[in-house]
Amino acid sequence: MNSVDEKGRNLAWKAIGYNGPSLDDSDHDLEEELNEKKKKPEEIFGPLYNGIVDLNCPREAVTKKLTGRGFTVSSQKNKSKGSSLSNPVMTIRCDAVVVGSGSGGGVVAGVLAKAGYKVLVVESGNYYARSNLSLLEGQAMEDMYLSGGLLATSDTNVVILAGSTVGGGSTINWSASIKTPEHVMKEWTEKSKLEMFGSDLYREAMDVVCERMGVQCGFVEEGFNNEILRKGCEELGLPVKNIPRNAPSDHYCGHCCLGCKKGQKQGTSETWLVDLVQSGNGLILPGCKAMEVLYECEQGKKNKKKATGVAFAFGEEIYVVESRATVVACGALRTPHLLKRSGLKNGNIGRNLCLHPVVMAWGWFPEGEKWPEKKKMSYEGGIMTAMSSVVNAETQSSYGETVIQTPALHPGMFSGVTPWASSKDFKTRMLKFSRTAHIFALLRDKGTGTINSKSYIDYNLNDEDEESLKKGLEEVLKIMAAAGAEEIGTHNSEGKSLNVRRASAVEFERFVREESSKPLKNLSGQICSAHQMGSCRMGIRPEESAVRPTGETWEVEGLFVADTSVFPTALGVNPMVTVQSIAYCIGLNVVDVLKRNN
Repeated sequence: MNSVDEKGRNLAWKAIGYNGPSLDDSDHDLEEELNEKKKKPEEIFGPLYNGIVDLNCPREAVTKKLTGRGFTVSSQKNKSKGSSLSNPVMTIRCDAVVVGSGSGGGVVAGVLAKAGYKVLVVESGNYYARSNLSLLEGQAMEDMYLSGGLLATSDTNVVILAGSTVGGGSTINWSASIKTPEHVMKEWTEKSKLEMFGSDLYREAMDVVCERMGVQCGFVEEGFNNEILRKGCEELGLPVKNIPRNAPSDHYCGHCCLGCKKGQKQGTSETWLVDLVQSGNGLILPGCKAMEVLYECEQGKKNKKKATGVAFAFGEEIYVVESRATVVACGALRTPHLLKRSGLKNGNIGRNLCLHPVVMAWGWFPEGEKWPEKKKMSYEGGIMTAMSSVVNAETQSSYGETVIQTPALHPGMFSGVTPWASSKDFKTRMLKFSRTAHIFALLRDKGTGTINSKSYIDYNLNDEDEESLKKGLEEVLKIMAAAGAEEIGTHNSEGKSLNVRRASAVEFERFVREESSKPLKNLSGQICSAHQMGSCRMGIRPEESAVRPTGETWEVEGLFVADTSVFPTALGVNPMVTVQSIAYCIGLNVVDVLKRNN
């Protein structure tokens, strides 16, 4: 399903009702192609076009670009491959180095640059300009997702999706921009003793980041999946509300999980990183893998360490950035690995990982019916515009509550989560692709996992979390049926489905009860995660946290962490606004440190 010919098409697409990205991209009609040469560079490549440093370029050109932005550079002209840290091919000096460019690192970098400091952003992923985005599922997954989207926990029970490109997860996420829930702020303030979350500053930070992203709640037209979710909830009397998004109301695009070719989705590559570049104080180095954080012991104080920068690799060559402040924002899956590799010993680094486990159900709505309209396809329209919630009264807390939302599933991902019963069954399911809706239940998990290495992630769904997910799945099946689905089912490996219109009320209730009660932990079902958090959590004591309330690590002065890994617990909703708000506050803390050390 991901293979295409020289024209970017797949012969199976017509059969399954998939138009592919080219027909969805109104930027490239004939008239636009004829006027392409008249466009300014920023219109073609996006607003970061002059802020990206390509280390493949000749050394002289790289040095000129860095020094032109006020960075001090010393370069070894005749270095061989495999340079050591003590003798890198280039040393760059700046006020602050930020590792990662997503909703954590991108915000911090923008805040520091606008405050007048020289900031270098080191990003392991590559930069894909708007004009270079193919919107082809296979290529985009390989280019912009961590491990090409093929990442899972050590027992393979949970499939994990995370961004790995300039802009991080904000480049390929589903636009949901939900403020930190009041009960979570209260919990983090009172139980975790973190005053920031009860402060006016944090509320101001949420307002600032929402304004910067252009967050709004409306939509001109609702897509297939969300229209079904909304109708099903209304039929059942369940609460349903609009999801705030960092995209305009007329952004009817189902391809934003593969990058936004129009630049309308306001991720960090369209906002905070633009501030970095336009300030004249910052540059971005993509395709660079951070090797370790550098620090030194203060003279006469063996246990007092101070961050001095970062060493990174580009290909086989080693570079060093010397800085007065260092910010690590590689995401909850990679930040622990970098800190451990750098020699930090705090036992909480890599622990307390939360995943917001997700389970899905599907419903088939035949073509030709009056509702949803025949023209509407499952992969088109805003990925998320509606949401509901299922409260588990037995738990007496928000940890038993599941959030009900819709995913983005193009043919490759759809085929990957479809259970295999037989070749005939699989073919039939694929032929129904364009009119098969998916809705998922997302849980604020109590259970946690551990980051043992870059490729070894332990996570065990505890019994209470599993029961809550089952209740959410039960509700999702009912929502599909209430919305008018002809056929419904889950992703359980047995591949059972039910024709709702032919089934009696008793048969329907039995199917829903049996399918939603099946185990989720033995690989018989499909659990996914698009949000990872908590693996370097913030706290008031080093015995139970990895970083201070300011975001600074307990062990190394001047070394900050600013991504979802600092969340004290699972959040319970899409984390983009929360991580950007935290990063904004941590960025201000870094500014204070730089001012004091002037």
